[in-house]
Amino acid sequence: MRVRNALQALIFLSLGLLIAGPASAQDVTVIGTHGAWTAYSYQEDSGIVCYIASEPTKAEGNYTRRGYVFALVTHRPSENSIDVVSIVAGYPYQENSDVTVRLGTKSFELFTHGERAWTRDESSDKDLVNSMVRGSSMIVKGTSGRGTLTTDSYSLNGFTAARKEISDACKTGG
Repeated sequence: MRVRNALQALIFLSLGLLIAGPASAQDVTVIGTHGAWTAYSYQEDSGIVCYIASEPTKAEGNYTRRGYVFALVTHRPSENSIDVVSIVAGYPYQENSDVTVRLGTKSFELFTHGERAWTRDESSDKDLVNSMVRGSSMIVKGTSGRGTLTTDSYSLNGFTAARKEISDACKTGG
C-alpha cells in the first residue's frame, strides 16, 4: 500500500506541475486517502494549492497505449478558485471535441484542450461537484485525436471526505 501511495504521489506531483507550474517534489504533501480519492497540497508562489485525484476503476476503448488518466478537483484560494473539475485523458483529445461526464441521470459537457478537459464555468463546476458528492460513480466519455472513443468509470467512494480534507487544508470552507 505504501509503494502504491508513493507511486501515486509521484504521478500526482507530475500532474501538479502540469496543473500549476513550478513546484518541487518536497512541496507536494499527501493529506490523506479516502476510498478511491487521494488529497494533496503544495505551495506555489501565489499560495497553497489543494487537490484531490482518482484513477478510473475501469478504462475502455480500442487503444493500444494510453498515458495516466485522472479526475481532479482543485482549490486555489489565492485566486479565489474553488472546486475546479478537470479530467486528464492520457492522450490528446480530438480538437474542438467535448467530453461527457455522466452521474446517474445527470450529464455534463466539458471542453477539451490537449490532454485535459474542464467545465466551462464556475457554475458548472459547482453543479458537477455537487453531483459528485451525491453520486456513487461517474462515467467520462471522450474522443482521442485519432478518433478513438474512451469510456472511463470512476468510483466516488471517498470523494466527499477527500474534498473536505482539501477544503480544510486550503481553508476554503467547502
